Amino acid sequence: MTHEEQIAKLTEMLEIQQKLHETAIDMLKPAIEAEREACAKLCEDSVEYAGGTLADAIRARGQA
Repeated sequence: MTHEEQIAKLTEMLEIQQKLHETAIDMLKPAIEAEREACAKLCEDSVEYAGGTLADAIRARGQA
């Protein structure tokens, strides 16, 4: 295998790895959001916290 062929193969492998990484992130986002919402629902009746409720603070995490 020539040097150029090795580079091409490695580039292909890196592209596949990047797509897998992106897919994994896309698959995890709904689970993370569901967990965030579940935590927020537990705090719905909480006292004011930094200008909003604790539930608002939890929901805001990861949204920026």
